[in-house]
Formats: sequence, structure tokens, C-alpha cells
Amino acid sequence: MRRIVRIAAWLYALAVYGFIFLPVIVLVLFSLQATSFPIPPFTGPSLRWYQAVLSDTRLTSALVNSLAVAILSSAAAVTLGFLSAWGFARFTLPSSTLLRGLITLPLTVSYLIIGMGLLVLFNWAGLPKSLLAAGIGHVVINLPLCFAIIYSQMGDHQINIERAARDLGAPEWKVLLLITVPVMAPAIFAGFFLSMTFSWDEFVISFLLTRFDTTLPVEIWNLLRSGLNPKTNAVGSLVFAVSIVLVVLFELTLLRRTPA
Repeated sequence: MRRIVRIAAWLYALAVYGFIFLPVIVLVLFSLQATSFPIPPFTGPSLRWYQAVLSDTRLTSALVNSLAVAILSSAAAVTLGFLSAWGFARFTLPSSTLLRGLITLPLTVSYLIIGMGLLVLFNWAGLPKSLLAAGIGHVVINLPLCFAIIYSQMGDHQINIERAARDLGAPEWKVLLLITVPVMAPAIFAGFFLSMTFSWDEFVISFLLTRFDTTLPVEIWNLLRSGLNPKTNAVGSLVFAVSIVLVVLFELTLLRRTPA
């Protein structure tokens, strides 16, 4: 009976991981297809389509745009989220529960609704569709996430350290930059990496708020409109590779435990 349970557990694990990773494996496999159609049988391996992607100026420009928007919007979101969390955790504000709920409210709203609302707002304000508009949209959707992560890690044990720094004569800005920020660095970096991951492959808001200069997900959608193309598989594989690199860096910098 125990052997049957063990076999069933292994089969269940294989089914779960196969369901998760099989699409990625197929994507990477057919990105190495030598022919012009990403369909069986597999003919390869070949780097033909990776070379085509890297020589396509529209795709490379979209890749640079995605990286720039992801990094800058994540930095802005984590900065605003940290300052908001610090304010709520260290000061008594009227209706703080309601205000915290309003900050995290975008987490429960569809990106389509947020994007349409921002599109109307920017048209009214005279801000044209651009990477700047898309970056602002990414800050809107990632700020609540950063706030929730950082606020959850602001405990009372940090107050004593900050109070000791003030007693020694440190001004408030030094306490914030030299005490609070280093103590909260793991949560800050976690919020930044998660925001960058979400911004890196976000499509709906980027599609609604950009026009000529677009991000990589929008360019991938433009490729898919023309049908199956091995170039889309190569682009998707590159996006997956960048995501893996971010996860590995996150593991090495934040989750690695130093020996006692």
C-alpha cells in the first residue's frame, strides 16, 4: 500500500510539473526549429530564429524599452511603496485603515479597467501615448504590491533601533536612510524584483498606453497577428531566460543563508 501511495505521489508530481513546464519546453524546442513553420516534426537544432530576432531592430528596441520601463517603474513603485509603508507604520494617521485599503485596492481591479481609466485620464491631461504613460501605469499596478510587502515587514522591533539613533542625535532623514532602509532591504528588494517581473511581461496597460515606441509583449502580439512564426518562439524563449536570470539573482542575493 505504501508503494502504491509513493508511485501515485510521483505520478501526481510529474503531472503537475509537466502541466507547468511542458508549454515552456515546447516553446524553447521549436524556437530551435530550422524550418519556417514551428510545427512537428522537429528539424534542428538551429539558432536561425535567434539571429533573426537579434537582427530585428523593432524587436531589439522593444526589448530595451521593456527593460527600461521595468527598471524605472519598479524603482518608482518600490520607493513610493516604502515611503507609504513607513508613514503608516510610524505615524498615527486619521482613517489609516481606510487609506491602507485604498492603496491596495488596485490589486483587486482588472488591468484592463486600470488601463482604460489611465487612458481617459491621460487624454484629458494631454499626455500622449508613450513609454512614459506605460511606465506610470506600471507604477500604479505595482505600488500596492510593494506597499503590502514592505508594510508587512515593518514590525515594532525596528522602532527601538530608530529611537536609539534619534537619542544619539541623528536627524530624521539619517534615521530613515541609514537605519530603516538597510533593515528593510530584503523586503525592498523583494518588492523591486516582483515589480520588475510583473512589469517585464505586462501587456494590457502597455498596449493601451503606447503607440509608436512599444514594449516587447506588444511586439510579440504584433508578430502573433500574422500567424505562427518561429521568431515568436525565440522571443518567448529570451523572455523566459531573462525571467530565470532574475529569479536566480533573487535567490543568490536574498534567499542564500550564510553559514553560522
